[in-house]
Amino acid sequence: MIPLRSSLLRPGAASRDPARLLCSQCLHRAVRPRRPSVRAFISSSRLRSGVAHDNSPSSTLQKTYFSGNRTVDDATFMSNGNLLDSLSTANPSASPANTRAASSSSSDATIQSNPEELPHRRRKRLKEEATGNNSTEHVIPPDASAQLSSFSSALPTTSLRRKMAAFLALTKPRLSVLIVLTTTSAYGMYPISTLLTLDPSIAPLPTLSTSTLTFLYLTTGTFLSSCSANTLNMMFEPQYDAQMSRTKNRPLVRGLLSRRAALLFAIATAASGLGLLYIGTNPTVTALSAFNIFLYAFVYTPLKRMHVINTWVGAIVGGIPPLMGWVAAAGQTATMGHDTWRDMLLSEDSIGGWLLGGILFAWQFPHFNALSHTIREEYRAAGYKMLAWTNPARNARVALRYSVLMFPISIGLWWVGVVGHGFLVGSTVANGWLVKEAYRFWKQQGANGTARGLFWASIWQLPILLVGGLLTKKGLWDGVWNQIFGQPLDDEDDYLYYDAEEEELETSDSGAVSAGSNSSSR
Repeated sequence: MIPLRSSLLRPGAASRDPARLLCSQCLHRAVRPRRPSVRAFISSSRLRSGVAHDNSPSSTLQKTYFSGNRTVDDATFMSNGNLLDSLSTANPSASPANTRAASSSSSDATIQSNPEELPHRRRKRLKEEATGNNSTEHVIPPDASAQLSSFSSALPTTSLRRKMAAFLALTKPRLSVLIVLTTTSAYGMYPISTLLTLDPSIAPLPTLSTSTLTFLYLTTGTFLSSCSANTLNMMFEPQYDAQMSRTKNRPLVRGLLSRRAALLFAIATAASGLGLLYIGTNPTVTALSAFNIFLYAFVYTPLKRMHVINTWVGAIVGGIPPLMGWVAAAGQTATMGHDTWRDMLLSEDSIGGWLLGGILFAWQFPHFNALSHTIREEYRAAGYKMLAWTNPARNARVALRYSVLMFPISIGLWWVGVVGHGFLVGSTVANGWLVKEAYRFWKQQGANGTARGLFWASIWQLPILLVGGLLTKKGLWDGVWNQIFGQPLDDEDDYLYYDAEEEELETSDSGAVSAGSNSSSR
C-alpha cells in the first residue's frame, strides 16, 4: 500500500495512517523530479525544524483514489523511490515479517512487469500478446489422446475402463475419424452407373446404389488400420513426446500402458483391419492400407528427426485414404478381367480418385505448417526437423503455394465429371478463404494471429469441399428428381447399347442369307 503525498513528505505519517493510497497520476507526479518551488521550500524547512503538521488541512486528501494498475504503480515507486527504506526508517517498530512480506510482494511485481513501463503501454503489450504476437501462442484444440489419458489416470488401477481409455488414446481418435471420413467421402463420390441413372427403379437413390456391407467393411477396416499406424507412431517416440506440451500426456509417456501392450494392440488392429478390407472390398484397397501403415510408422516417424521432407511424406499418407475409398467403389462395378490393380489405379476411370487424394495431399501443408508454427520452439527442443523453425520463410511459402493449388484440383473434379457446377461455387469460396489466410500467414510470417487464422480456415475448408462434393455429385439430383416426380426421359437420352461383335455377327449372317438366296435363285 502506498501512502499519500503528504505522508511521503513526512515519513512518520505512513505508520499512523497506512490506509491512505495514491492514485497512479499522483504517484507519477510524486516520482517525477520538479523544479524548486516556494511550497517545497516551506515543507523542507518544516521538516528540518521538526514541526509536525500531520493535522494540517492542506496536507490531507479529501477523496479516495483507486489505481487501475496499482501493482505496477507500487512496483514503480518502490524501485525508484526506495519506499521500503523510508518506511523502515520512519517506523523502527515495524516487524521484520512485514518488511519481508512487503519486499517479496514488491519483487514479484517487479518481475511481472518492467519497472519503467507505463500502465497504458503495459495494457497495449498484453493485448498484442493475446492477439498473437507471443511466439509461444497455442492455437491447438485439446488433444483427444491427452484427454483420454487424463481420464484413464484418474480411474482405479484395476478398472477395465482405465485400460480401455488408455488403448483408445493410442489410436488418436480424432485423426482416425478424419481418415475414415475422407475415405468414405471418396467412396460416395464415385460416379453413378449410367444404367442406374437412366433407370431409377433399379436404385431409387443413386448414393445407395453401392453395397452397404462393403461400406461397413471399408469404414471398420480403415479405422482399425489407422489405429495400428497411430499406435506404432506413439510406441517409437515416447521419449521425444515427453518434451512437448502437445504430446506429453500420451499414454505411453505417462506409463498407463507398457510398450509390449502397445505393440500387441498395433499388431491386432492391423491384422483385423487389413483382414476386413480384404474380405469386404478388394486386394488393391488392402495393399494401399498396408502400404500406408508402413509409410506412416516406419518412414514418416523416423524422418521427423532427420529431414524436413517428412512433411511431404506425411502428406502422401494423408492422400492415400481417399484413393482407397475410390478403389473400393470401383471394385464393385468392375467386370471380370477388368479388376486388376492396374485397372483400379492407372485407368482413365481412376482420375477422380487421384484428384481427391491430391486435395488431401495439398491440404496437409497449410494445416500443418500453421499448426507447427505455434509450437516451433518445442519442435526445436525435441529435435524434430520442421520447416517452422528450420526455415520459417519457406514454411509460409509452402503453405501459400499448396493453398493456391486447391483451385486447379477442385476444377479438375468438375472437369472429369465427378461433381456438378455447384461444386465450383462452393469450392471457390472455401479455397479463396484458405488462400486469403495463407497469404496473411506468409506476409506476416505467422505474427498477429495469422497462424491461428490459417489453422482454423483449414479446419473448415476441408469439410466444405468433401460435403460439397457429395451434395453436388454428378447425376445425384437427376435420379432423385426422376424418382420423386416420375418424369420420363427424353427420346434423345434413351440408353443405347452398342456391341461391335454383335454387329459383325449380324453383318456376316445377313451376308450368308443373301448369298444363300442368290444361290437358290440360280
